[in-house]
Amino acid sequence: MIKGIGIDIIELERIKQSIKNNGRFIERILTPAEREGYRLLTSDKRKVEYVAGRFAAKEAFAKAAGTGIGKLSFQDIEVTKLENGSPVLNVKGFESVAIFVSISHAKHYAVAQVVLEAQS
Repeated sequence: MIKGIGIDIIELERIKQSIKNNGRFIERILTPAEREGYRLLTSDKRKVEYVAGRFAAKEAFAKAAGTGIGKLSFQDIEVTKLENGSPVLNVKGFESVAIFVSISHAKHYAVAQVVLEAQS
């Protein structure tokens, strides 16, 4: 049974400016493992897309869960990926819920959708 659905869209330029203007933005948004993936990227454009996609996925999860960011922190939600590159969300306290996530990027935006399903 579907327990929640959330979607978030973010302007890449907004993320780019946040990275540039706020020295702690990356540490606030990305978990240590996500920061390691960020550091491995060589293109500034790809780094912005990476952060924006994770930001959108975390916001979409918070909407699907009905908690908003506040009860959960960005550090409680981590985006990893399968061998085939598909994103996976791992969330503290939500181990008994199936979480489905999709992240996409366009020229000016990143978008993510999350569906939560109760485990039977």
